[in-house]
This record gives sequence, structure tokens and C-alpha cells, in this order.
Amino acid sequence: MKRIIFLSFALCFFHSSFSQKTGSITGFVVDKASQQLLEGTTIKLDGTEKATVADNSGKFRITNIPVNSYNLEVSKVGYKTFTLYNIVISSGNENSFTIEMEQQVTSLTAIEVKANKRTVRAATLETPLSVQRLTSEEIKSNPGGNFDISKVIQTLPGVGGGQQGGSFRNDIIIRGGAPNENVFYLDGIEVPVINHFQTQGSSGGPQGILNVSFIEDVKLSSSAFDARYDNALSSVFQFRQKNGNPNRFQGNFRLSATDAALTLEGPLSKNKKTTFLASVRRSYLQLLFQAIDLPIRPNYWDFQTKITHQINSKTTLTILGIGAIDEFRFEAPKDATPEKLYTINSNVLVNQWNYTVGVSLKRNIPNGFWNLALSRNYFNNDIEKYEDNQNPTAANKSLDVVSAEAETKLRFDVNKNLKGWKIAYGVSAQLADYTNTTFNVVRKELRDAGGNLVQPAVIVNFNSPLNDFFKLGAFVQAGKRFISNRLGISAGVRTDMNTFTGNGMNGLQTLSPRISFSYVLADKWTWNSSAGIYYKIPPYTILGFADNNNVLVNKNTRYQRSNHYTTGFEFLPNDGLRFTVEGFYKQYSHVPVSLRNGISLANLGTDFTLLGNEAIIASGKGRAYGVEFFAQKKLTKNFFGILSYTFYRSLYSGSNGKYIASSWDNQHLLSITWGYKFPRNWELGLKFRYQGGAPFTPFDETQSRLNYLSQGVGTLNYQQLNSNRLSGFNSSDVRIDKKWNLRKITIDVFIDVTNWYVAKNPAIPEYTFKRNAANTGFETTDGLPVKPDGSNAIPTRVKNDDAFVTPSLGIIFEF
Repeated sequence: MKRIIFLSFALCFFHSSFSQKTGSITGFVVDKASQQLLEGTTIKLDGTEKATVADNSGKFRITNIPVNSYNLEVSKVGYKTFTLYNIVISSGNENSFTIEMEQQVTSLTAIEVKANKRTVRAATLETPLSVQRLTSEEIKSNPGGNFDISKVIQTLPGVGGGQQGGSFRNDIIIRGGAPNENVFYLDGIEVPVINHFQTQGSSGGPQGILNVSFIEDVKLSSSAFDARYDNALSSVFQFRQKNGNPNRFQGNFRLSATDAALTLEGPLSKNKKTTFLASVRRSYLQLLFQAIDLPIRPNYWDFQTKITHQINSKTTLTILGIGAIDEFRFEAPKDATPEKLYTINSNVLVNQWNYTVGVSLKRNIPNGFWNLALSRNYFNNDIEKYEDNQNPTAANKSLDVVSAEAETKLRFDVNKNLKGWKIAYGVSAQLADYTNTTFNVVRKELRDAGGNLVQPAVIVNFNSPLNDFFKLGAFVQAGKRFISNRLGISAGVRTDMNTFTGNGMNGLQTLSPRISFSYVLADKWTWNSSAGIYYKIPPYTILGFADNNNVLVNKNTRYQRSNHYTTGFEFLPNDGLRFTVEGFYKQYSHVPVSLRNGISLANLGTDFTLLGNEAIIASGKGRAYGVEFFAQKKLTKNFFGILSYTFYRSLYSGSNGKYIASSWDNQHLLSITWGYKFPRNWELGLKFRYQGGAPFTPFDETQSRLNYLSQGVGTLNYQQLNSNRLSGFNSSDVRIDKKWNLRKITIDVFIDVTNWYVAKNPAIPEYTFKRNAANTGFETTDGLPVKPDGSNAIPTRVKNDDAFVTPSLGIIFEF
């Protein structure tokens, strides 16, 4: 009987493997400007006879497509032809897309018609330059990305990965700005937390939260920001999610060396007007690190959902949610080494959880549409640190922070096209709630053998009395094309206010005008330029900081300001190839400066504690400038690729007013990514990255010796801030995929290796005390136990520049 069952299964598998496999594609076509559904649009798969026409509800579907990768061409009279590249048709899942079509202006000359047909462009009238777009398939297939959007965008121009290029963190540095200068929007709703174990007051963390299976595309703007977005100084990320499949229930399950994820989607109503997407992911990093005897145990869950309901042909309701649970703890290693023991006491214990939920209503109106969005986000952060993290007690606790941020946001905007003018305006209101209880031993009291005071204690101990307050905003943006539509001009202005800071309700202080130009020079060439002023309110960690008498001390802080000036050229030799070169200059003012250390907070924000939980003065300045080159080839003839190079400088001033290189002044960023699709569903991807050496600050030998036992780390000498520099970092990642399409299931087996040629990762040598041969304690000069002030210890350094290689073997089931 067992043999019969096995033989039957083998015959079924053989038949499924070698019979012709097909898949399908579905979606909607809408007018980009008005969001009206478009009927009569022709949708065709390049290189095939497969085509269809969108029905009167804008819906299309093509079935019985042989499994393969295609480019999808969408055309309609009066609209620019649009191409979706690298659409993977499989037998497992049916792809669903919402395609936005731009109207073709009839007065364009023949040359202009050619130029504006090129769909590889990512620019818009409002943001004609400093903008890049990645599709879901480009994110999924990115070598070394491990389905993490935060890592994948580091292939784009001007995007650095933090101070250490090979670090495991996602510290997004855009054109030399600090990591907390970026904002993130998911289907128009702001999502403040997109990384697990995120640094409060900043934006980085070791692993992204967003599920790539939800994403249709991601758009990154690094200047020329649309006036509807507040708090952006370096970038705006717009993540556009797909809608759940309206035709059938389907999903995928992904299992890799680090996590497991399940995604489901399908219709929720018989009339197919309500669809859903839902996912859950569980980390297995703690098991991996246990197997290789690392003392850290990161553990996380994340969840994501989207429900779309088409109320009628003009009104759509969208509900979305995203959240995560994070825990970071330690375990004693089986084989103790100085490096492992240093890791335990130099880091913090972390317990975090966060969510963002939102509901938006979009309504078509004559010549346009309006959006109404209500959302709430919450971030709870609980971190602790002890002098001995393996044996924590109340007596040796050095850090205890329990903090929470909550925002309830209401946004309304109207978008219209009137006689060639593209106009948008809107308002927003936010109710902010912040709590923070902090106990932090900055310096421990130390006395010598005679009882004489060697070092007085410096302890921060407060319960923030910050009350709920409002943040308000308003904007208007207008643009039009002139000179036979060769010249595009868009201008906007916004203002932001709040009811907490001293001059927070003076909207004139945050009036932020911006203007952009785009001029078609020739058939394939466009010149673009922009200038603007942008503002950002300080993070809640700064606003809610209090002294030991529970008195708020940063109430008179100001909005941080950044002036942008950008110009460049775009060359589009054909529909699938794009080149850009841009120069940029950013000028900062009102940058928070630490009163304790005298340094600009723009240099910080890449650890696992809090950024800004201290007294500051908004007197810092900064500047960042550079040039970028970008080349992108969409999938044609089985090949696609990206090349980006950026040279830049990033400098900030502290309390002394002197400009010095910031912690993000890597100067050189180079990224090359390419992929090739072979026959029989094999795919190969390669990525190479180079990042110039970052500046770093040396240790204060005296203070480090005094405070190492209580802090677990050395004390930096901020009088010599960023006076040293690491060597450059380089690495290459490789990814290989093989797919099998069965009758209704697709199996994708992949191997993804980060840093496959084992390049060393330049890193700062960390201060520590020399340990004895058995690693059971510290070696001393007199053979006695180490003294509290470290006077008989032997200072040394822990090198952590070992090659960081991460092989990941995984499998994806689509069903």
C-alpha cells in the first residue's frame, strides 16, 4: 500500500511538473489625476497575443498565461502609454495591480510626445527630480535584501546604511542627513515605526516590519517634497500597497533561516467589492544565534492587514493596520570570549511593541478627488541596562526607561485639475500623548580607598509631566505646464504649528515655500531644478525631557529647518532605460545640540537606546552637499540592473559653532545591482556596495577607565568629535532562485548570501578591560579584584571588524 501511494504521488508530481502551466493577472485602471476608473483601456503582455480591455468598472483580467516574466503594456487614446516591467506570472498566485494612467496633452510637439511616453520615469510635476521608484518584484529579488525594504533602498543614490556600511542595522541616511529626518507613508497614512527594535527619537533598527507581499511599489523622494508632507528634512517614503485579490482566495508561506511568514488575501464579499490582505511573521533569530553561540536573543513578531471596500464607483474605503512585538535579551554563552562578554554588558535589554491603524475614505469629485484619513499610532519602549546584564539586580541598574508615544491624526486633502492647473490643498490635526519615566546613571559616584570623592554622581531621574498637545498643519500646492508643455512649474507652501513649544502657534515661523521646474530640452533630455524650505518638530524624547524636579526644560526649542537647492538632468534613451545626474545642497539651522556634551544630536541615533532624552539648545547648524549619478535598466531581454554613485559631504556644528564632519560623512556611496532570468525559471542576482570610511570619535581614556564598570562601554572624548576615520567598506551579495510551477502551487527555493566573499567590516575598536585567561573576570596590575574606579585594570580594545556573512536558505510556497 505504501508503494502504491508513493507511486501515485510521484506520477501526479511528474504530470504536474511537465504539463503546461499557466497563471493570470488582474487589476484596475484609473486616471492618475482624478482617480476615476477608466474603461476601454487596452492591457497587453509584450511578446504575446495575450490582451484584454478594461470593462466599464476599470477592471481587467487576463487568464491562461504561460508562466514566465513579462512586461505589461497599458494604452488608451488620450493617455500616455504605460509599461509595468518584470511581471512574474506563476501558477500559484494571481498578481493584482492598480494602474494609474496620465493624460496625454494634445498640444505637445512630436518630440515632447516621445519624451513623455517613457514610463521608466519616476518623476511628477510636483517632484520632477530626486525621486526613485522600486516595484515589488525588484524588492523581492534584491540580493542581500532578505525581503527587507529598508535594506533594499540602500541601492538607490544618496542612501547610506549608517556609520558602518556592513552593519546589521537599517539606519537610513539620505544625502548626509540624520536618520530621524525621514518620514514614511503607507497608502497615505503616516507610519512612524517601520523597523523592529527601533531607536526612539530616530528611525533605524535591525529589521524592517513591512511585508513586501503587500507592496505594489515604493517611491523615495530625497528633495522637492510635495507640500502635503510634514516633518521631512531628508526624505519622504511612499509605500503603495496592492489591494487583495478580488477573484479568489490565495496566499504564500515563506520560511527562511531567520523567520517564517504567512500572507493571505482574497475577496470578503460575493460582489468582489471588498477584499483583504493579512499577514503574520515570526522571527527565528534567537534559535540561530543560540546555535552559533551568540549571547544575544532577539525575538519579534509582526502583523499587517489591509481591507478595501468599494462603496460605489466614486467612493472607496480603506482600512489598514501594522504592528510589531519585539524582545531583546541575553543568554550566557557556552564558550565565553572577551568579545561575547563585551556584547552582553555593552547593550541594553529591550521590550517594545507598536502599532499603526488607520481608515481612509477617497471620493471622486468633478476633475479630481478628496481624501479623508483618520489614524492612530502607538509606540511603547521599555529598555533596561545593568552593570552586569547576566546578573541584574536593583542595586546595579544603570538605565531604566519606560516611554510611550501616541498620536491620533486627522488629515483631509483635495486634489483637482482645472484648465491645465494641478491643484492640491489640505489640513491636518494631531493629538500627541507622550509619557516617559527615566532613571539613568550617567556617571556613578566613585571614592578612593580613603573615602575621598573621585567622581560625583550624575543621575537623570524624572517622570515627564508633558501633557497632551495638538499639532496642526495646512498646505497648498499648484502646478502647470507652459511653453507648449515643455516647461513644468510647481510651487507649494505649508505651515505647521503646535500648542506646546513657546512659539509653536506662530505659523509664520514655519512657513515653508518650495518651487520646482522641469524643462524638456530635447527628445530624450530633461532639465530639472528645485528649491525649498522644510521644517521638522523635534522628537518627543526632546519635548518631554524634564530635570530631576520633573520640570520640562526643552519647552523653548524650535522647529529644525533645512533649505534645499537641487538641479540635474535626466536622459531617457528608451522606454526601459533611465540616467540621471543631480547636484544638491542642504543647509540646516536650529539643530538640537546637547547641553551636556556640546555636540549636535545629528551625529547620534544609531544605537538601541533613545535619541534626545536630554537637555538641548536649538543652536546647531549643518550643511550637506554633493553630486549623484543613477542608471536604471528595467527588465528587457531577461536582464535588469541599477547603478548609483554619490559623492557628498556632511558637516554639523555643536556648541562651539565649528563645522566638522558628521558621523554620516562617508563621502562615497557606490551600489551596483543586476539580475538575469535564465530558462527553466532560474534567476541570478548580484549586488556590490562600497561605502567610504565614516568619521568616529576616540575614547576619553581617563573617563573610560573611571566609568567602564558601571556603563559597560567606554566614554567618548567629544572634544575630539569625529577626528578619526574608518577605512572604506565593500561587500557583495548574491541570490539564486529556482521556481517550480505545479498545477495551482508555485514553489520558490532561494539562497541569499550577504557578503559572500567575506569582506571585513570596518568598525570602531571598542574600549574594555583585559580579561583573565579563563574569562571569568578582569586581569589587574596588582592581582587583586578590579577596583570600582578601574585604577588597577588594564585597558584594551575589542575588535569587531570580523566579516559579517549571512547565508539564508529559504522556500516560498504560493497557493
